[in-house]
Amino acid sequence: MRDTLSDRMGAALLMAPLLLFLVLAYAWPFLGVVKWSFTLPTPGLGQYHALLTDDLVQSVFIRTLRIAAIVTVVSVTAAYAITVVWVRGSPVQRILAEFCILVPFWISVLTRAFGWVALLSNRGLINTWLQSIGFISEPLTLVRNEFGVIVGMSHFLIPFAVFPLASAMRSLDERVLLAARGLGSSRMRTFWTVFVPMTRSGIIGSALIVFVFSLGFFITPAILGGGRSVMIAELIYLRIFQSPDWGLGAAISVVLVVFVGALMALLFRYVRPKQLV
Repeated sequence: MRDTLSDRMGAALLMAPLLLFLVLAYAWPFLGVVKWSFTLPTPGLGQYHALLTDDLVQSVFIRTLRIAAIVTVVSVTAAYAITVVWVRGSPVQRILAEFCILVPFWISVLTRAFGWVALLSNRGLINTWLQSIGFISEPLTLVRNEFGVIVGMSHFLIPFAVFPLASAMRSLDERVLLAARGLGSSRMRTFWTVFVPMTRSGIIGSALIVFVFSLGFFITPAILGGGRSVMIAELIYLRIFQSPDWGLGAAISVVLVVFVGALMALLFRYVRPKQLV
């Protein structure tokens, strides 16, 4: 009993600096943002009423949710295929999959965004190649729109979707798969009716992680959207740094944080934290 109490006190002491850092670096400044949302420019709930009546804010919220949903579907689908190869492929395939998963972590989001501009612009590699083989006569509009934003965000977020899926796939009971195969189920039917349902927790975890990350994206939509596909994080930046509307920017931030908090609560209701790594 005494050893257990001592271990808990030791763990609390080790965690104390991290908790203090989180309070000073995140919680305390966020309380200031909450205060701005109720006091600027005048005290009251005016900024939250504006959220419900401002057509621009509502359209940006809807666009952000739509792009985040599409990015989530694309990223989780691609990550699932990569993870199957990583977990169940041959040694060479596993090395190739690890290379594809880890290398993006070493390249900054800014570099990747400009890389996609070089690929997708009117004079980029893709349009130049398609025109050279006669497939198209005029350049396709692949960037400075939602398509470019979705491509760039999905490329960044796929590696983050891999780890919860890998955790779920590695915890599978192989005997269930062997039993399905032994009862005459084909590989494809075993995959869709046994393998995929048994990795449901990984799919939910990946989807929520990607969706939450997508809501706060700033650099990639700003570069690949070209100001035509403004998302909520960019709108907050514009309200705070380019117009004297700190109250509305703060109110949008508070609503976004509350929404993300609700999604994280939902995530931890269905997925244990150790399944996310």
